[in-house]
Amino acid sequence: MGSSLSKGGSLAAFSSFYAKKAKPFVHFFSMLAMTFFGLLLLTFVIGRMMPTDPVIAVIGDKATEALYQATYLEMGLDKPIITQFFYYLDGILHGDLGTSVRTANLVSDDILNYFPATLELATLATIFGMLIGIPMGVLAAVNQNKWQDNIVRIFGLIGHSAPIFWLAMIAIVIFYQHLDWVAAPEGRLSVMYEYTLPKVTNMVLVDTLLARDWDAFKDAFAHIILPASLLSYYSIAYLSRMTRSFMLDQLNQEYIITARVKGVSETAIIWKHALGNAWVPLITVIALTYASLLEGSVLTEIVFSWPGLGRYITDALLAADMNAVLGGTIVVGLVFILLNLTSDLLYKIFDPRAK
Repeated sequence: MGSSLSKGGSLAAFSSFYAKKAKPFVHFFSMLAMTFFGLLLLTFVIGRMMPTDPVIAVIGDKATEALYQATYLEMGLDKPIITQFFYYLDGILHGDLGTSVRTANLVSDDILNYFPATLELATLATIFGMLIGIPMGVLAAVNQNKWQDNIVRIFGLIGHSAPIFWLAMIAIVIFYQHLDWVAAPEGRLSVMYEYTLPKVTNMVLVDTLLARDWDAFKDAFAHIILPASLLSYYSIAYLSRMTRSFMLDQLNQEYIITARVKGVSETAIIWKHALGNAWVPLITVIALTYASLLEGSVLTEIVFSWPGLGRYITDALLAADMNAVLGGTIVVGLVFILLNLTSDLLYKIFDPRAK
């Protein structure tokens, strides 16, 4: 009987642990798997619907008929469409994204070279957005309908309305041509450092710090500061607007009135209590903003000759290089899925109402 009670207690303890701790992670990975499967299905359908011949894209239009037929069979295009999809799925799960026609490299190798540049740019832009956009949103909410609020709202409206390529060209004229505060808009490093810097992470700021090459770090920072600042304008505008909205909601809650009655300082009410509770929905907003910058930095990369994933996908699309286009799309989609689901998981962990 004691053994039965012990087993029953262990089962109850396991059930409690699963419900409180493990279940969110199981849900997270199951949602990740299903969403990723849907993404792969979508990219497969897009690839088959494109008006380009996948065989010609691989062997070129001057190949012989015998080579065309051999390649057609080798690619499994004679198989039923369902079978082709599972071949495609198996290749993706084994890291096989195909070969780029334009670069003649494996798409996975190209992505490992190009994606860190976009990751570095978007990460720095998101950090700028958080450091500037969130305080601006708090300032606007505390001074609702006053001149501070109006300035923040106008700033955000311009950030959502002005084309990024136009802002980029204006910024280049001002900060590079006239003031000479930043490096030339040509890549991530000057030529003197480009081929001497050891590539560990392929993120130049990180690699220059790891190499302790301070001159190269200054040069890399001079190249990235302007595109990152311009790209951060979008995140600043969005984060300030959303922070303002969340803060206004919190400042109208009863616990804020209670804190003021108890004599809690206004600084503590705003920055500790109101902003502390506003951080819960802000996690999702920051994650989605970060994902948007990772997938939406194409124009910035083109203007500044930044060798990122957005520019890689655009060049591949113009060259009808569908392996590269679909491979890049899968990577961007997977990052977006991971950030979205991670924010949902963090939301459930940090929000006491979700526990």
